[in-house]
Amino acid sequence: MKEYGASKQETYIKFQKAVTNAWKDIDKEFFCPTEGSMFVLERVLNFARVIETLYKEEDGYTNAKDKLKNMINSILTKSVKI
Repeated sequence: MKEYGASKQETYIKFQKAVTNAWKDIDKEFFCPTEGSMFVLERVLNFARVIETLYKEEDGYTNAKDKLKNMINSILTKSVKI
């Protein structure tokens, strides 16, 4: 923001466009995978999911005591009725 003199809103919009384009690239590769690329693509997709979950609304990694702690608790410790 300081380097380019951009506002917070302009920076947010720029990052949102970058994230949208990255998801489009990942989706495109999943529709036309090559032999051996699926192994890498699955790891990239899972990593992207984790990062999006951690940083979507706020810095969930730094502020892990609230939202992230509850999310992990829900996933790993609460039982699911079948």
